[in-house]
Amino acid sequence: MARPPSTVHASAVLVGPRAVLIRGPSGSGKSQLALELIEMARARALPFVRLVADDRVHLEAVHGRLLVRPAGPLAGLIEARGIGLMRLAHESSAVVGLVVDLGAADAQRLPEASSRKTEIDGIELPRLAVPSGAAAVPAVFAYINSTLDSWL
Repeated sequence: MARPPSTVHASAVLVGPRAVLIRGPSGSGKSQLALELIEMARARALPFVRLVADDRVHLEAVHGRLLVRPAGPLAGLIEARGIGLMRLAHESSAVVGLVVDLGAADAQRLPEASSRKTEIDGIELPRLAVPSGAAAVPAVFAYINSTLDSWL
């Protein structure tokens, strides 16, 4: 019997064919990172970025892949600090290719291989642990560019 999707406090953006799942405590910058990645596509630093979900996401393991979807009433909405809620074009579903943990207590300058992976619903995924107060965009951009052949 298939498990129902779990709902978690996170954001997600589709970057090319795969989603970046952004987790972290409240106020850690999940929405800000999502908006920064979307803006990088507008500036043509990334090929394609579109919002999947902000604040709450549904996660579901399907055929060895982790799917992310927006929570129904929040689909297409993202919070921009100082502005409020904004409506953006969004994807209804995406396959997760990277997990970014903001405010990660285990973030290290030179992380061990074991901390560069995480498991969600039985699916192992690459992970970037970002310490509190650190800018996440450079690490996400570097990860995507360093794995461009397999990412895109």
